[in-house]
Amino acid sequence: MPEPWEYVLHIPNDPRAVTVSRRTLRLILTMHGLITLVDTAELLATELISNAVLHTQGPAALRVRWSPPGTLRLGAWDADPEPPEPPTPLDDLTDTENGRGLALVSACADLWGWQPLSRNGNRGKYVWCELAAHVACSCARMCA
Repeated sequence: MPEPWEYVLHIPNDPRAVTVSRRTLRLILTMHGLITLVDTAELLATELISNAVLHTQGPAALRVRWSPPGTLRLGAWDADPEPPEPPTPLDDLTDTENGRGLALVSACADLWGWQPLSRNGNRGKYVWCELAAHVACSCARMCA
């Protein structure tokens, strides 16, 4: 049985950090033999980190955690303690270019949520989602 593991990537408030986070996540999952989760996990992490970078002024962090027997948790910490806006159903967002992030997370993750969280004395929040190892990657193709 695989052992639990966790990675944390601290990123600046820079739009390029979204691509760095996505590519780092792909490498982590590939190296741990979780390639079947990559497409969906990349989509979810991109939405979480994009929100952290675009809607806050401070630094952010991506956390990737594996818990046996098969749960992948992705999370983004940001420096804004305000809760995220509740997601709008995807069907209501077909003609919009913005505002789909948490709707995609809600539609594609097995579970998601948020909590207030401080880091290095800075108040903020942690928005997270979970994927089961058996999740098919069709959601990433469908929702992208």
